[in-house]
Amino acid sequence: MTEDLTPAEAYAAARARNAERATALYPFREMYDFDLDPFQIEACKALEAGKGVLVAAPTGSGKTIVGEFAVHLALTQGRKCFYTTPIKALSNQKYADLVKRYGADKVGLLTGDNSVNGDAPIVVMTTEVLRNMLYAGSQALSGLGYVVMDEVHYLSDRFRGAVWEEVIIHLPESVTLVSLSATVSNAEEFGDWLDTVRGDTEVIVSESRPVPLWQHVLAGRRMYDLFEEETDHGGRGASRREVNPDLLRLARTENTRTYNPRDRRRGKMVREADRERERRQRSRIWTPGRPEVIDRLDAEGLLPAITFIFSRAGCEAAVQQCLYAGLRLNDDEGRQRVREIVEARTASIPAEDLHVLGYYEWLEALERGIAAHHAGMLPTFKEVVEELFVRGLVKAVFATETLALGINMPARSVVLEKLVKWNGEQHADITPGEYTQLTGRAGRRGIDVEGHAVVLWQRGLDPGHLAGLAGTRTYPLRSSFKPSYNMAVNLVDQFGRHRSRELLETSFAQFQADRSVVGISRQVQKNEEGLEGYREGMTCHLGDFEEYALLRRDLKDRETELARQGAAQRRAQAANSLEKLKPGDVIHVPTGKFAGLALVLDPGIPAGRTNGHRGFEHHDGPRPLVLTAERQVKRLASIDFPVPVEALERMRIPKSFNPRSPQSRRDLASALRSKAGHINPERHRKDRAAAADDREIARLRTAIRAHPCHGCDEREDHARWAERYHRLQRDTRQLERRIEGRTNTIARTFDRIVALLTELDYLRGDEVTDNGKRLARLYGELDLLASECLRDRVWEGLTPPELAACVSALVYESRQADDAVAPKLPTGNAKAALGEMVRIWGRLDALEEEFKINQAEGVGQREPDLGFAWAAYQWASDKSLDQVLREAEMPAGDFVRWCKQVIDVLGQIAAAAPKEDSTVSKNARKAVDSLLRGVVAYSSVG
Repeated sequence: MTEDLTPAEAYAAARARNAERATALYPFREMYDFDLDPFQIEACKALEAGKGVLVAAPTGSGKTIVGEFAVHLALTQGRKCFYTTPIKALSNQKYADLVKRYGADKVGLLTGDNSVNGDAPIVVMTTEVLRNMLYAGSQALSGLGYVVMDEVHYLSDRFRGAVWEEVIIHLPESVTLVSLSATVSNAEEFGDWLDTVRGDTEVIVSESRPVPLWQHVLAGRRMYDLFEEETDHGGRGASRREVNPDLLRLARTENTRTYNPRDRRRGKMVREADRERERRQRSRIWTPGRPEVIDRLDAEGLLPAITFIFSRAGCEAAVQQCLYAGLRLNDDEGRQRVREIVEARTASIPAEDLHVLGYYEWLEALERGIAAHHAGMLPTFKEVVEELFVRGLVKAVFATETLALGINMPARSVVLEKLVKWNGEQHADITPGEYTQLTGRAGRRGIDVEGHAVVLWQRGLDPGHLAGLAGTRTYPLRSSFKPSYNMAVNLVDQFGRHRSRELLETSFAQFQADRSVVGISRQVQKNEEGLEGYREGMTCHLGDFEEYALLRRDLKDRETELARQGAAQRRAQAANSLEKLKPGDVIHVPTGKFAGLALVLDPGIPAGRTNGHRGFEHHDGPRPLVLTAERQVKRLASIDFPVPVEALERMRIPKSFNPRSPQSRRDLASALRSKAGHINPERHRKDRAAAADDREIARLRTAIRAHPCHGCDEREDHARWAERYHRLQRDTRQLERRIEGRTNTIARTFDRIVALLTELDYLRGDEVTDNGKRLARLYGELDLLASECLRDRVWEGLTPPELAACVSALVYESRQADDAVAPKLPTGNAKAALGEMVRIWGRLDALEEEFKINQAEGVGQREPDLGFAWAAYQWASDKSLDQVLREAEMPAGDFVRWCKQVIDVLGQIAAAAPKEDSTVSKNARKAVDSLLRGVVAYSSVG
């Protein structure tokens, strides 16, 4: 090839090669045994050019290569790089990867649980750790050149998302930001915001998966492709668009009922031959069992597979079902390797706890190549499952959706049992974004030629809906940023109130709100132009027609209001008359489908009283059950009685009367007609209209007649223009209110928080008081409650276990929102302190209401949850794991996670509590030592 070049071209090519070798990217590429993708090269070049980057690409596409290049640049330039992740498990994983590449002396780890070599040039940490460093003005920030924010799309998380924006806003300008995100549909918008707050930022979006994904539906014994093929079978699947017609036919067959009563012909059932043929057709369709699915995938070479089940209990049950079915996915050599790895990784867990944790059952499943993975498992157990899966020693994992959140655990296939999951409030369809995140695990780069997403057939499955989920690759990134009490005191301490307010207005939340205002503002401008035209149309040479139109409108509004009041009064009178009815009253139903003579069988339930079923009430007044003269038994509603009703006569209802018996209804209706058929009901006299005697209406009518415009020949033409003007003006004011509601929303919330903190003496203007400085060191959802407890000395004199119990109420949240059973609590001082905490929360809650701080918007203090207090007290009191878990009725993984969160907040309290004349700081440190034992203390890193 080079022989065909002219001397000039050869010289230019040589210069280009030399220039490339001089870049930092050239030696970095040599470190990998595969070529980088175009989007990775583009992002790395932008970084080397000094720009920040936002990389949005699918799961498994290799976004982290860009983050690793930032690490490489930092080391090359003699600067530091912080690599942040949203969860500790990801931090641990990335730490292990970087240690393998650069050595343990150059890499550190900082999470809530671990602190390893924190002064290293490369430090992996959770995002909260970096946020706390920024507010504390940590010395570790000196020399920082790059920050990698992995999984930056977490900023839409409603509970923790604000931390990502805090970091992005507060990082020093000299730091280059590398943002790695899943594919989001508004990456450009997010990039524009980063450009605004961080300076020059390159947005690189890649929507192509490195391994093509094939979508399937497994029904009975057959695996259907979701999409019909339009290209050759070797294609990457991108051109497949139409839903498979076989699948659509299957859905139609399955979702039509075998027998419908309308199919009767002269009393005969559908012919047996037809039913037999349909039975044979449907016998080929069923939802395969879990062992059957794994067996099928194994036979077709589609393992390893992750099956997503949106239930922890479902995951554990699936493992048991596979064991009972005798599934074995490992040979003898594989079983031996699994046992060696598991025993080495669990050696630090006390032997007496292994039985409690279900270790031996878990190990048996692992040896067979089967495992569960969910948040209720011990972290160690989850890490072992992840390691064995990556090594190919576990081939079938049953997991909840938490596995999809960043853990590097790709599979050849992903199975979804259902397309519905519990979202904390109700069963809801999974979103396209969730479907993309889950199925993104399918297809291992460099191992698999293609990945497979398999949805199990369920009755009622709509292939078109599934195709919509599979075809929508992206989801929008929405900010969840809200100011907090801790954030407010830290900002005011560093920047003062005015500058803090300006900083908050640079948040992505406000950026999105302001952008949404642009379209509304354009509409307001159009409306104002329209209003000008309408104003000209209603101009009258005799006087001010706008003033005249206002009088007419006031008259119309007053008449409408009086008519509404009259109707409400008539409804109230009618409802009152219905409440006086008794069984046996003969009435005349004035209107409706059942108008005419009727006998009251049951007067119904008076308004507001329950019908015996808890929580159910009739809010629309009594609903009498009547027998009409035409032999119909009907429950009437208040709408059937626009006017009051009175009993015309009384009748005895036989005890033998059965409303379901036609004969019984016929006899009683005949008696009704005989008894009262000759009675003509009195016509209800209409009351004199309230408008006739209303002084305001009389005044307005006089003013209208006296107005100069009343005599204009074109008065009604002007009036039509005036009505259009009024309607458009009303719409314009609504739009302006929407703009006002979206503009400066974050700053207004900040102002309300600052006002409350000033009331409580945490702030005095731009000064942060001693109370405020204490609050600045307390991070968490109940930061202000914790600070108030310290100020009121609620925890003084408590033992370390008692203090652990109280602090647990600041972090714990029950998985069930409304536990009917009151939680068990420690007695004595701890119980009294917990009661005092709830009382202080009540006082804060009332203050928040006064200052219009709305918990529904994610701002404010939720009620402390006492559900973990007994477990924390028992564990800190050195009780056995068996006893604690049995009494707490809690999975080991949840127990460890809550203990670690309590330990984290105890550490904050130890730092924030006064050191003199107080036992809290000392006992908080002791409580940490008491909790940090056994399974809680075990960590895979450091």
